[in-house]
Amino acid sequence: MMHFGLTEEQEAVRKMVRSFVDKEIMPHIQEWDARGHFERSIMTRLADLDLMGVCIPEEYGGSGMDYNTLAIVCEELERGDTAFRTAVSVHTGLNSMTLLQWGNEDQKQRYLKPQAKGEKIGAFGLTEPNAGSDVAAMQTTAVRDGDYYVLNGQKTWISLCDVADHFLVFAYTDKSKKHKGISCFIVERTFEGFSSKAIKGKLGIRAGNTGEIFFDNVRVPAANLVGEEGEGFKIAMSALDNGRFTVAAGACGLIQACLEESLKYCHERSTFGKEIGKHQLVQQMIAKMVDGLETSRLLVYRAGWLKNEGKRNTRETSLAKWHACDAAFNAACDAVQIHGAYGYSNEYPVERFMRNAKAPVIYEGTREIHTIMQAEYALGYRQDKQLRRMLPAWPFTEETVEV
Repeated sequence: MMHFGLTEEQEAVRKMVRSFVDKEIMPHIQEWDARGHFERSIMTRLADLDLMGVCIPEEYGGSGMDYNTLAIVCEELERGDTAFRTAVSVHTGLNSMTLLQWGNEDQKQRYLKPQAKGEKIGAFGLTEPNAGSDVAAMQTTAVRDGDYYVLNGQKTWISLCDVADHFLVFAYTDKSKKHKGISCFIVERTFEGFSSKAIKGKLGIRAGNTGEIFFDNVRVPAANLVGEEGEGFKIAMSALDNGRFTVAAGACGLIQACLEESLKYCHERSTFGKEIGKHQLVQQMIAKMVDGLETSRLLVYRAGWLKNEGKRNTRETSLAKWHACDAAFNAACDAVQIHGAYGYSNEYPVERFMRNAKAPVIYEGTREIHTIMQAEYALGYRQDKQLRRMLPAWPFTEETVEV
């Protein structure tokens, strides 16, 4: 049976996050964006609202809500600004949900639990200067040395690079095996030889913290190996299923923001003796936003339903991410067009929407990667199997949590 409405709990969460965004983010975001300032206190406030571990079981410090509730949180945060949705995407989607799926009990207690409570911040280190879509081209290495692995290399375009306490880092333990020789590690900021550096001059998401992290003979305890040696590629791809899900959900929030600002301006601005909303070509752009918003939400919630059922959702999440991010970018461009010359200045937020909308079309699988994926699924060249460890189904019980 299909249900298209939100539960009372989900609606309450939506209202709570929307109110938070309206009060805590909206009044300041233009200034933060202009200064390139990441407001760290927003993460603390989200933790106070129990939103840093929305879909993490209560026994690991989370709120125990379903995966579509996480989508709602991401949508509402991006309605405020992409930077704060990105922070939750990385902390919860890429890091904490991956630890929930692949971490052992000790790792869950030491790292997942404080992250879900918002006491510590988690990030994700996969991309390198010469390894983006081609993950196997990474150069970072991890060499076993007794009870430690020694990491050397660097990662780039890492969200929360200067903020996070813990990083999930991917490195080669056996380069001769190519992608089957990649492993995953939990790296703490305090480990000797670790350093980070923010990237300045970004086109968009300027209110976010993004940069590089470096490993210079960083000694990581063997106990911090996530999964088994050689499982890193599988872990990374399953993590992207979670990250892409949150990115797609956030894109819905950006479309919503574009629609709200455009509707408001359509009623305020008049040309040729009538509101610009009366002009059919403007109506066409408004209609496209509505279309993009509604179809994107449906795709996101379908992927979320599969997650709730504990089923593999790589194809569905890929489609949701591709469709929603393209729809968000198109909505942002149309919002600027509707605002005319005013849309080109920061007097209105739509220029920020357009700058922010471009990055999600690139990261966590470019538009081109998702195009290829969907074609290969349709042609039968790509097929998914259940992973050795699946994200636990919701509602969480002892049976589903122990994976």
